[in-house]
Amino acid sequence: MSPRIQRFYGAHPLHFITCSCFRRRPLLRGARQRDTFLRILDQVRQRYRFVVVGYVVVGYVVMPEHIHLLLGEPEVGTPSTVMQVLKQRSARALLPRPKKPDARQIHLFAEAETKDARRR
Repeated sequence: MSPRIQRFYGAHPLHFITCSCFRRRPLLRGARQRDTFLRILDQVRQRYRFVVVGYVVVGYVVMPEHIHLLLGEPEVGTPSTVMQVLKQRSARALLPRPKKPDARQIHLFAEAETKDARRR
């Protein structure tokens, strides 16, 4: 078994981070989805006070199924926390929500259970 990954923070280096979408699905293929992701990235950037490098070098690349980020050390939290929040908020905004069960189906299951109980 390999040892746990050791992360060292606080030396103020730049962090190059790459991550894929859920099951490598192209969740960022449309302009609206990319804009949503960039809006969330900006909100997280303001909350955790970090810099996305972008003056000389482009600090991020958004592809249909993955992203690349070049970011500075956050003043609040760690890069791991930043990525956790960024990925969670993006997933909530971009992944389809599960459908609520139809109330009529709940009654059907209740009726079936009652009939099974009567047969016993």
